[in-house]
Amino acid sequence: MLQTEKQYVQWQENETLRNALWLSESNHMPPARVVLVDDTTTADDAYRLACEGTSLLWRGDFHNARQLLQALGRRIDRTNERSEQRKIKKAANKPNTAKVKGIPNLFHQQRQLQAQRSRILSRLLLELDVNYVSQLRRAPDVSAACTAAFGPLDKAVDESCVLSFRDLQGALGAAGWREKGVPIDSLGLSIFPHYGVFAPTRHEYVQLLLDAPLPATHDVAYDIGTGTGLLAIILAQRGIPQVIATDLNPRSLACASENFARLTLSNVQLQQADLYPTDAPLANLIVCNPPWLPTKPSSPLEYAVYDANSAMLRGVLQGAKQHLAEHGELWLIMSDLAEHLQLRTRDELLNLFADAGLAVKYRLDTKPKHGRSQDDTDPLHVARSAEVTSLWCLTLI
Repeated sequence: MLQTEKQYVQWQENETLRNALWLSESNHMPPARVVLVDDTTTADDAYRLACEGTSLLWRGDFHNARQLLQALGRRIDRTNERSEQRKIKKAANKPNTAKVKGIPNLFHQQRQLQAQRSRILSRLLLELDVNYVSQLRRAPDVSAACTAAFGPLDKAVDESCVLSFRDLQGALGAAGWREKGVPIDSLGLSIFPHYGVFAPTRHEYVQLLLDAPLPATHDVAYDIGTGTGLLAIILAQRGIPQVIATDLNPRSLACASENFARLTLSNVQLQQADLYPTDAPLANLIVCNPPWLPTKPSSPLEYAVYDANSAMLRGVLQGAKQHLAEHGELWLIMSDLAEHLQLRTRDELLNLFADAGLAVKYRLDTKPKHGRSQDDTDPLHVARSAEVTSLWCLTLI
């Protein structure tokens, strides 16, 4: 989420000290050093400045800014590739040194490289006026996309804002998803994500939710951490009379509400809550698709994927005993990628179930079909190609 307290970025332009409202979706602090760049700035100079920690406020053609960002990305990738080749060569010359890093080290190294790449690319900045209008040549109309993503600016103050070009690209991409939707073929419908809400582009688990037999009594169901509302929609379409969907993120709540309204679902209630709803009847069925990787998110946008110390997973499991009706079931959608990355063992997962007083009734499995699982150039291909996504059906002991 964007920071709640206003922060400002300053720079020198035409012998005048300028300032503007600072917007950062990743909650980065305002840059300390800002220089003006334009169409005459070379990609090599821009890359050098960005690597040194200097932010680049673009004053040229809008489309050239996009090309510069792509050029920066290519230079980052070439630098990382050369660095990795040097490490491999150095290891090859030392017989006592392992030539291949362990999977966990490789995973964390990849995350560090991704974070470094993001930091450098985020140093290319744009200025927009109070209506989110850019004064750059050939600039598209980004006002609606930015308002939907970041909320309206205070027009009474009439101040411009500065944000990274990458955050603007994210807003424009989200506007496209929101307009076109993500087709869920097995349901015969589309889900419409909002900015900052994880899009269900991987939805191999949908068929698992359709195949799993409902509990004998299924009057009330919870969808914990509903996000776009997809799981709640599946439960509602399977005929559960009362579905209560929860989420803590206001963006998710707005997104789910819109998706429920599109389908005119009268049997779904939405509640802002940290995991379990309040003042609700006991559930015969609880479903949850928690973040799959138990490591710390590096930005708010990563909370849908990374769950430090399995905090959300533990919270859902530990709370089930207080919220499940007799003979109720907890359906947990989990990938075993964390196991293949050696971030968590299967025994550790089963111990989490047992510690919460839950037993495995059955498990349904499916293999992911997304592109990264088939990409043998991915450094983590061995882990991704072995991944299995499961629906764990858990009951009270």
